[in-house]
Amino acid sequence: MKYIYSLLALLILISCAEKEEVAKSWQLSKTIPITGVNAIGMAITSEGIWLSDGDHNRLVLINDEGKTIKTIDSLDRPMHIDAEGEMLYVPQYGNDEVSVFVDGEKKTLVLLDSLDAPAGVSTYFKEKAIADFYNNRILYSTDGKEFISFGKEGKATGDFYYPTDVQITESHIWVADAYNNRIQVFDKKGTFLKVIGVDQKMNAATGIFVNPTEVFVTDFENDRVLIFNHEGVLQQELSKGVEKPIEVIQHQGHLFVSNYRRSELLVFDWKAIPEGENHQEDTHDHDHDH
Repeated sequence: MKYIYSLLALLILISCAEKEEVAKSWQLSKTIPITGVNAIGMAITSEGIWLSDGDHNRLVLINDEGKTIKTIDSLDRPMHIDAEGEMLYVPQYGNDEVSVFVDGEKKTLVLLDSLDAPAGVSTYFKEKAIADFYNNRILYSTDGKEFISFGKEGKATGDFYYPTDVQITESHIWVADAYNNRIQVFDKKGTFLKVIGVDQKMNAATGIFVNPTEVFVTDFENDRVLIFNHEGVLQQELSKGVEKPIEVIQHQGHLFVSNYRRSELLVFDWKAIPEGENHQEDTHDHDHDH
């Protein structure tokens, strides 16, 4: 009898080994209305989802149903924001400064250099980076105090044509080089490493989010979000419900996309591909936490 049980166990193991893994991709799960808010940037804290409403010169805190919890007014076109714990870093395009909000109190990030329309900011522990839009450069600091500058206006690799967003990861600095229609990657000395997305004919690469395996880019004028692996190979294109996307961010397994003019957030989840649909998928394992 024990031989029969052993044979059955072996057959079950073989069957499980041969069973194909269910194909998954990012799928639209729901739409969150944010009436009266034209969200340019997003950051998530324990309080909820912070949105930079540049058209109305304010920050808006909403819950996961889109209900407004609080606002911070009297700003000057806040753009692609970031959060470090409960601290909010807010680049103000209109008055050329980066503000820091802690418990409702505002401070200004002190720089020895002048900004010209900061469009994006990123924090990574003590590190800070700023996308300096009209100066066509990135400012980067290891301690948030002393900054180096790299980049200039141009089309060559390492140059920028109006960078709008930036993200620091463990080893790299990723830049949404908006009107060069590409993503550029640098080391933390400002040395150019590689470019992503030039073969996709993007039209205004406005927002970027990088997790351990994927790079999400909002292709604003083409009404889509492109997903690459870190080598720059396209994995998936999101277009369902997407219209003038300007920002993308991932949190706790959910992917949030801001539809700028439609005053709504789209929420995508990583789940099985519906039967009959075909998506280009990453063959590597995914890590869906920032």
